[in-house]
Amino acid sequence: MDLLAHLPALQVVIPMLSAPLIVMLQPRGLAWAAATAAALVSFSIAVALTLAVLDGQALQYAMGGWPAPYGIALSVDTFSAIILLVITGASTAALLAAKPSIDQQIELERQPLFYAAWLLVLSGLVGIVVSADAFNIFVFMEISSLASYILIAGGPDRRALPAVFKYLMMGTIGATFYLIGVGLIYMMTGTLNLADIQDRLGDVTDINPVLVAAGFITIGLALKAAVFPLHVWVPNAYTHAPHMVTVFLAACATKVALYVLIRFDYMVFQATLEDHEVQFALFAMPLAILGILIASAVAMFEGHLKRRLASSSIAQIGYILLGVSFVSMAGLSASAMHMFNHALAKGGLFLAVACLAYQYRDLRLDQLGGAAARMPWTCAAFVVCGLSLIGVPGTAGFISKWLLITAALESGPWGGGASSNYSSQFLDGGGLCLAHR
Repeated sequence: MDLLAHLPALQVVIPMLSAPLIVMLQPRGLAWAAATAAALVSFSIAVALTLAVLDGQALQYAMGGWPAPYGIALSVDTFSAIILLVITGASTAALLAAKPSIDQQIELERQPLFYAAWLLVLSGLVGIVVSADAFNIFVFMEISSLASYILIAGGPDRRALPAVFKYLMMGTIGATFYLIGVGLIYMMTGTLNLADIQDRLGDVTDINPVLVAAGFITIGLALKAAVFPLHVWVPNAYTHAPHMVTVFLAACATKVALYVLIRFDYMVFQATLEDHEVQFALFAMPLAILGILIASAVAMFEGHLKRRLASSSIAQIGYILLGVSFVSMAGLSASAMHMFNHALAKGGLFLAVACLAYQYRDLRLDQLGGAAARMPWTCAAFVVCGLSLIGVPGTAGFISKWLLITAALESGPWGGGASSNYSSQFLDGGGLCLAHR
């Protein structure tokens, strides 16, 4: 069997095995180089997987040679390959730029543990994406969550501790809800493989347990994804985490939870719920619109730069959820594109903030006077990424927001009162995209 067939497993295994090796490295100063090398290898694997699935043919891998549903199944298709590129690309870019900032914020003796936790987050996130098993998604979700708590609390800001505690509580509730939903699915279908679940749910005659399971899973993943109004852990966690950790998490952590939510709603539950006229859009669209409007309004009044960008991230999650709520391939494509573009823009913004923090100890807006003259290239990069986030024509953000507008217009009227005509769809979808600053 050629190497390509093993790449889905190597995508997870390489950063996971690199983490304990980094802890044992001597001298301690080699930790950054080793972590960066592991991230570069992971990114290279993601690129190879993306090229392999561009023809639309998914790659399947059975761990230990045990086929699904008896063994652990891994799967990579075009959508998951895009998310893998986002995760590994964000991790690699952040690590390449991380050394000065990490040296400033993390003591040398603690850096191997810090970088080991970083690679565990990376391994957990890519494991979630490639897993074709509902329970293994939970396992990888917990690996990435526990390691991310360490990363956020590992900096010099003591305010990170209560922020991590809130994140821990919300994350635990989200994981518990997800696990309850998975347990209900297993009771109904007798399998945890996502493809098998989809097939066997069609034989379930009572829709009520399916609705309960879908509700638990959706709420749990919405907590992980920071969907409004379940976003309360984001502002403090992003603000008080070490600057390069914020770059990494803001670019990809919530995207992975949204990816799993899309997988369940489009792949696992969609056919069953459509048969019983249950519309995902009925609750997803109002939450998306409220998140866009309220989080954007809150961001305008935030006086701390990182906190303002954190609030903006909640609004951008609303845009992604809005595309998903159209329940169409056009909406899904728009959401996938916006995930990618938001990771680039928001990762770039927080990277610029990390550069500013290297010179300015205080990131309150009233303390950043003269930054453009003092750090012109950093501020220019900040402006370019900000314009992309706004969606100015000529930037990547414009493309994804334009796709959201066209997806809204193409969706047609939905049943159940979610939308009655093209005009209301434009106001709900496209108009908000144009209005967001």
